[in-house]
Amino acid sequence: MDEFKVRTFDLQKVQNQTRHKTDGLSSSTLVLRRGQAFTVTINYDGRPFNPLKEKLIFQIVLGPIVVEVPISKIAQPSLTQWTAALERSVPNPSGPRALSVSLSSPASASVGVYTLQMRLEARLNVKTHSVGQFTLLCNPWCQADSVFLQSEDLRTEYVKSDIGLLFKGSPRNLVSRPWSFDQYEKGILDICMKLLQLSPQYQADMRKDLQNRSDPVYIGRVISAMVNSNDDKGVLSGNWSGDYSGGVNPSKWSGSADILRKWAETQFRPVKYGQCWVFAAVMCTVMRALGIPTRVITNFNSAHDTNKNMVIEEYYNEEGEKLSIGSDSIWNFHVWVESWMKRPDLGRGYDGWQVLDATPQERSAGMLRCGPAAVKAVYEQKVDAQYDVPFVYAEVNGDVHIIIVRDGRVLSKTVDKRRVGALISTKQPGSMSMQDITSEYKTERVEFISRAPGIADGGGAELAGIAEGAGGAGRYSIQPAAAVEREVFKAVAVSLKLLKAPVVGENISFNITITNNEAAPKQLKKHVNAQNKEYNRNPTGTFWEAHDDVKIGPNETVTTKHEISFKEYMLKEAAEDSLVNLAVVVEDVKSQERVLASEEFNIRTPTLDVQIQNELSVIINKPQVATVTFTNPFNVAVSGELTVSGSGLLEEKAQMSLTIQPRETIKKPVSFTPKMAGAKMLSASLVLEDPPTVLHGFKTINVQAS
Repeated sequence: MDEFKVRTFDLQKVQNQTRHKTDGLSSSTLVLRRGQAFTVTINYDGRPFNPLKEKLIFQIVLGPIVVEVPISKIAQPSLTQWTAALERSVPNPSGPRALSVSLSSPASASVGVYTLQMRLEARLNVKTHSVGQFTLLCNPWCQADSVFLQSEDLRTEYVKSDIGLLFKGSPRNLVSRPWSFDQYEKGILDICMKLLQLSPQYQADMRKDLQNRSDPVYIGRVISAMVNSNDDKGVLSGNWSGDYSGGVNPSKWSGSADILRKWAETQFRPVKYGQCWVFAAVMCTVMRALGIPTRVITNFNSAHDTNKNMVIEEYYNEEGEKLSIGSDSIWNFHVWVESWMKRPDLGRGYDGWQVLDATPQERSAGMLRCGPAAVKAVYEQKVDAQYDVPFVYAEVNGDVHIIIVRDGRVLSKTVDKRRVGALISTKQPGSMSMQDITSEYKTERVEFISRAPGIADGGGAELAGIAEGAGGAGRYSIQPAAAVEREVFKAVAVSLKLLKAPVVGENISFNITITNNEAAPKQLKKHVNAQNKEYNRNPTGTFWEAHDDVKIGPNETVTTKHEISFKEYMLKEAAEDSLVNLAVVVEDVKSQERVLASEEFNIRTPTLDVQIQNELSVIINKPQVATVTFTNPFNVAVSGELTVSGSGLLEEKAQMSLTIQPRETIKKPVSFTPKMAGAKMLSASLVLEDPPTVLHGFKTINVQAS
């Protein structure tokens, strides 16, 4: 009888990827998860395979690392080493001759792009065949993998889901921003693998890097540095200057695919520009694509403690203008990610969520990156735990010293222990609402009521304070249980209160209340000051101020209303939520004592309303229509570009130029055909030229299989 001759190989892409829960991920290779068996079919000619006459040996190649795995007749899949065994199959005399082999990778195999070869050793000759390539990812479904996550719902949310919400604004006036993580978009997984390959670690020592890639702690540190472009050929260039010429205003990005593709298409030149939420969202995409459960976190009133003393100093002049003194700052919000992994390097009790931050702020072992810092270590103030726990601890726990100065002399000083880390939030699994996770980081905290009166909940699920029912970017109005920004001394008390959540195009209305706590009349001076600010630093110049003399009777309380018109606060550069620092200083003319109250708040943009024609019967491959509605709230005509996108829903973005008359309502239909089942998101953004504003809206859709 003639010899056993190998003809072709079949990597069984569809069946293997379905079993490995990688279906939908787009790659030029087969995509697998570690710690799990996969099947390879060998088609052959001649007589059946006879293990007494020939040996079949798989060679698993990752860069310079080669593992040889002989095919045995019976082999138990191993969680610690590669194995290959013949699968039992019933021969079909008339059909093609084929052997099915079950290959299994260890649960600690390195993440990377592997080459698979097979050597056939017969009595007279040895022949090596090329089988193909596969990309190996982490496996949160495998109990022995260090990223194993117990709950299927959480694996769906933190690995498989490609839609998200990023929270911005201020803790009492949150804005939720839709983001498309895009890990299923064409070519994105291959770009994520390229990120690892271009890292300085891989370039310096390929073998060592590939061996270290078995550990998600190591992978997290590499990705954290590679998402920013500061020390390497990383993805994003940060820009907080307000001048975005030569690139894209960070507020205009709505998904990760555009950014990652642009990076790959320009020979890995940094994409301009990113800010904290963009860095975090892209990092979330890469980590989810690699199989590491990841979620995006927003810390409101995030301290940047540059001198590492856990104290943030804020300086005001006697007229209520905040001064840019010192390098410490409080970011109104800062966005990072948490990834789920074991931490054998820290000892027991520190497995679980780990903070990773790709925004370039401070160096960690010589590179601009941060983490993974165990959330549990931050909570326990274990500041000696690696990596970067002290920096993250200060971001959520720093004390704020508020100092009024004149000519370099301190006039008054107060301490606020509650402002920093006022609210730490993420998207609630399985719904488009906010989850408050402050208690995972902090023992003490300000209690918030996270439900605004009259908010529609838009979907039946109990929402923790967000409205998607209007189809827009969700909104919160969170009021502190205790007024934090209120300062009392024995003679005079002052407080500042916004009368409603400020919205672009409307006036800002607020009350200032002064109380005389003494039984004698007083002559006071009142200085009110409003400054525009970027979310990550101290305010720039004053754009509005008011100065009054106030006569107040014994034990009297006086309230005055102030208004700042839209014209006075309108920004020059498009932003989706402009921020204002508002402060009042009241001076007792006789005693020269001063008291300050301040409030930092965001002015929200109006939202776009997105509705689906047959919302409950959206079926894969069946055409559908969405309608985007917007009412121009301004007294002038506005023009701009509307963009509608949705991963798995639209092949290409729908874009159209619009001009809308004052108070006019426009409705724009957009046709789409869903290509993937499951929870998907249609998001719309409208970039207006004048006033320069970015508006957002979104709708989540449950696409049913046909």
